[in-house]
Amino acid sequence: MVRDELDAVLKEGESVTVEFKRCGDRPHPDVFETVCSFANRLGGSIYLGVNDDGAVEGIDPKRAVEVERNIANVISNRNLFSPAPNVETERIDCDGRVVIRILVMSGSSVIRFKGVVYDRLADTDVRVDGDIQISQMYIRKQNYYSERRIFRYVTPFDLRSDLVARMRAMAVAQRAGHPWATMSDDEMFRSAKLYDRDYTTGEEGFNLAAVLLLGKDDVIASVCPSYVTDAIVRRDDVDRYDDRLMVRTNLFDAYDRLVDFVTRSLPDRFALADGRRTSPRDVIARELVANSLMHREYSSPVVARILIGKDSIRTVNASRSFFEGRMTLGEFTPMPKNPIIADVFVQTGIAEKLGSGLRVLNRAASLYTGRKPEFRDGDIFEAMVPTLRPETASRSAVSVVTGASYDDVQNDGADAAAGEHKEVEGAPTAPGERIEVRNPSSSEAGNRVKTALRELFSRQDTVTVPQVSDSSGVSQRTVRKYLNQLVEDGSLVLEGKTRGRRYRSVG
Repeated sequence: MVRDELDAVLKEGESVTVEFKRCGDRPHPDVFETVCSFANRLGGSIYLGVNDDGAVEGIDPKRAVEVERNIANVISNRNLFSPAPNVETERIDCDGRVVIRILVMSGSSVIRFKGVVYDRLADTDVRVDGDIQISQMYIRKQNYYSERRIFRYVTPFDLRSDLVARMRAMAVAQRAGHPWATMSDDEMFRSAKLYDRDYTTGEEGFNLAAVLLLGKDDVIASVCPSYVTDAIVRRDDVDRYDDRLMVRTNLFDAYDRLVDFVTRSLPDRFALADGRRTSPRDVIARELVANSLMHREYSSPVVARILIGKDSIRTVNASRSFFEGRMTLGEFTPMPKNPIIADVFVQTGIAEKLGSGLRVLNRAASLYTGRKPEFRDGDIFEAMVPTLRPETASRSAVSVVTGASYDDVQNDGADAAAGEHKEVEGAPTAPGERIEVRNPSSSEAGNRVKTALRELFSRQDTVTVPQVSDSSGVSQRTVRKYLNQLVEDGSLVLEGKTRGRRYRSVG
């Protein structure tokens, strides 16, 4: 790397793959925490001799060899790193001083530093203690698809014959002359890769994909006990729900039941597409449900959710991430999380070819509300499609609060000034609809709450409103509002009532 390339990195700042560290005679211990977090996530570069703001302080060239030797000794010390991460160092000349770049490769195993697992979240190194979070990291490191796991003692008797016939009929209806029409059941299972062989162990039999697609309910529950899709409507009763459906059955029936639930819970708005009358709501329901079922990591204990709120529908499910962050159409390469299940969905007409789902959702969302959906991948995949039109959203921003007291308005937001106007989000579009009050300048309070949550969850499994308030310095009223919103979004789960109320992260 040359100085111009370094300047470009400094201009962009720290990120999930870039970290700046000051350095004296030797690297500080937090440098190696970052090495661990990079190796456990996507890899990255640590620049020694650079301040947090990107200003180059540099390292004395006479000390460079000593610093590099210290890095090598710590990395190779079995008492500190287990297993040892793969790193390289590089010197960059900066006007008589040097910056040392530590290039960290993404590891194939979960790596610990001093017995602690660290992960990278945005530009922060996070200590990971929870079993679910660590299990997600092991899933991310796998070099095989969990849907291919073979169950030697699953037989055709454990599958539903009506689903086998249905899968064949759907494929034939989708494409005339489909080869499954003339195949025996055994031949179709092998053609669809539902009956497979593991060439590393020699095992042969039905795999997890076959059980999830065609298995009887008791077989599915035995083979994949954590599998469930929790669909929730939460518009009025934000502490609990207005309507709920929990699905644990085979993927064909699960798809039908979840699509029916979503379409019943969203308003229908017809639109013209290519000169024809269409229902974008139905398209959104089908694509969101199919995407959630196809691209879920079924070995994860994280519960998959479909959340329908006042202004959006969201899906949240465990993922085996190949990409971290917000997904922008045209700027990412689609990667199948379950290629066998995805192929069966395509063959039977439930889904289109790989990568087309997000584009279809984008077009349907534009027809439905004129607003774009959002997608974010990582250990947890999230999709959000707005359900309010822009004119509704614009009517919801007013400077007079209806149905809220003066004290309610003044106390909302830790930094709210007396007499400051507030915006109302979700203004009534029907009699009796609830109103939420939002302080447009409270993003600082929100960031403090998020930082407090990150720190607290790194040490404990659940948090309370007083704990978050004490840690963030934000009023309990505002903390409670943010936490309830995270519950509605599916990021947190609410446990207990009143004084015993606690919040648990779904990740």
